Amino acid sequence: MKKLYGVFGAGGFAREVMPLVRDAVTGSEVVFVVEGQNAPRVVNGQPVISADEFFARDATEKHFNIAIADYQVRERIAETALASGATPFTIRARNVVSLDENELGVGAILCPFVTITSNARIGKFFHANIYSYVAHDCVVGDYVTFAPSVHCNGRVVIEDYAYIGTGAVLRQGTDTRPLVIGKGAVVGMGAVVTKSVEPFTTVVGNPACELRKGK
Repeated sequence: MKKLYGVFGAGGFAREVMPLVRDAVTGSEVVFVVEGQNAPRVVNGQPVISADEFFARDATEKHFNIAIADYQVRERIAETALASGATPFTIRARNVVSLDENELGVGAILCPFVTITSNARIGKFFHANIYSYVAHDCVVGDYVTFAPSVHCNGRVVIEDYAYIGTGAVLRQGTDTRPLVIGKGAVVGMGAVVTKSVEPFTTVVGNPACELRKGK
C-alpha cells in the first residue's frame, strides 16, 4: 500500500495546487476528493474519488488538505477527516519565502510567490494565494483565506474565518493598536483597509468602508 494524499475539492483552486502536491510527494498516490457521486473520475489527468472512498481506502498513511475557499465547508471537512484518522498536510510551493520565527498551523496552502516575513503566527487551514504576503508580527486565525496579491502589513490581527480579497491592502498596525480584521469579516477586492473591521462585516473601497445594501 502507498501513502495516500487527498486534496478535497476539484474546482479552480484545487486544480491550481494539485501540481504542487504532485511535486512534493512523488511516489505516493495523489487524488482529488469530492463530496457526492456525480463528479468526473479524472480531472487534469488526476484521479477523482468520493469522500467516502477516501475515508475507506487502505493506505500506509492517509493525508488530506482542503482547497475550498468557503470556511464553513473547510472546517466541516477538516473535522470529519481528522475524526477518520487522516492527517493534515501543508501544500507549499517551492518558491515560498518564510523568514525568521514564524509559526504556521496545520493544513496551510501556500501558493507560488507567497512571502511570510518574521514573527508571524498563523492558524490552521490557512490559504495564501499567489503573490500574497504576511509581514512581521501579524497574527492570523484559523480558516482564513487570502485571495491573490493580498498585502498584509505588520502588526495586523486577522481573526478566524476572515476572507481577504484579491489585491487588498491592510495598513500596518502598532504594538499598542494593531489593525484588527474581525472574525468572519470580508475585505473586498482592491480594498485599502486603514482601520479595524468589525466581525462578520464586509468592507470595500479606498479607504475601505462598510458595504451597505440598498434601502
